[in-house]
Amino acid sequence: MKFVADRNEACELLNEVRAAAILGLSIRTLQAWRAHRTGPRFVRAGRAIRYRRSDLSSWIDSNTIGSVPPKPERSPSQT
Repeated sequence: MKFVADRNEACELLNEVRAAAILGLSIRTLQAWRAHRTGPRFVRAGRAIRYRRSDLSSWIDSNTIGSVPPKPERSPSQT
């Protein structure tokens, strides 16, 4: 039964208020991103805008940037 619960949660449709809260963004930012066709995927059902929880997770994963190793310091004799 856990698989069914996980699947239902991943397919859950969230309104833009909840999606913005999950992403830590303002609603206005999500609206601007939709207008520019950037940001997470969304579902339009008539005038309603919804976000799948799984699409939010995928968007977060695809926009996660790993740490960059620091540049080695140059010794004074190399300048």
